[in-house]
Amino acid sequence: MKLKFKVILGFFIFIVAILFFSFFKGQYIFAPQIDQIFQTGQNVLNSDLDKVVGKSFEGTEGTYGITIKNLKTGKSYFLNEHKQFEAASLYKIWVMATAFNQIEQGKLKEGEMLSQDVLTLNKKFNIASEAAELTEGTVTFTTLEAINQMITISHNYAALLLSERIRLNNVADFLKANSLTESSIGQPPQTTANDVVLFFEKLYKEELGNKDSTAKMLDILKNQQLNEGLPKYLPKNTLVAHKTGDLGLFKHDAGIVFSEKGDYIIVVMSESSSPLGAQERIAQISKAVYDYFQKN
Repeated sequence: MKLKFKVILGFFIFIVAILFFSFFKGQYIFAPQIDQIFQTGQNVLNSDLDKVVGKSFEGTEGTYGITIKNLKTGKSYFLNEHKQFEAASLYKIWVMATAFNQIEQGKLKEGEMLSQDVLTLNKKFNIASEAAELTEGTVTFTTLEAINQMITISHNYAALLLSERIRLNNVADFLKANSLTESSIGQPPQTTANDVVLFFEKLYKEELGNKDSTAKMLDILKNQQLNEGLPKYLPKNTLVAHKTGDLGLFKHDAGIVFSEKGDYIIVVMSESSSPLGAQERIAQISKAVYDYFQKN
């Protein structure tokens, strides 16, 4: 009886072992925090760049959408690139491009004076009084001043003032015309890392405007004053044309890094319970990617 029992027990353990290893065969096993990041991603850790970015995620919580594209070599990295996030202030790059389109068409002038009462703007864009940054006074900028303020310091009322002038339905048309199909200018605006990298690639290739408009948009983005994300740990004189997005649990930074070894686009979008931690993570990822492209 004892021998028979041992045979049955051994056979049972053997079957369990086979099922266990069959289940996990070929699977990647991540720590719980890392698994949360990769849960909807299509990326596989199979290249040097993948490993560099993956290492920067160690100990991270939250959900990230990332797209990196080297404009010289074509080398790319994707993670949750089609996952929609609230765009936060990234929607302002669409407003900027639409405004320059209208300037090219003669529908808007760079020096045109724009002015509106704050209460009117709050009502028109459905901003509740308890959530409004401003509740009284008048906002006044020229078109070019509004674009600069909206991008370089992410001035929300400059963006609302300009949006009122160019009309949001024209921004929606801009998205459609440029195949930014995963983005919307609704309430709230939504976008993906895939669409944001497409925007910057089109901008870089002068596909969003003529040569003059493209140069002006890139110069404005290079003058960004909110630099605790992508540029934070890069060499001092590195040119980065970028835009941040910061709203509640969302922290984003996206743009073009200009380098002697090759220009590249990097988009990092995040949703987490620690936006400040995400901002630091964005800076660390940016540095790791920069170092990688300098060597490869």
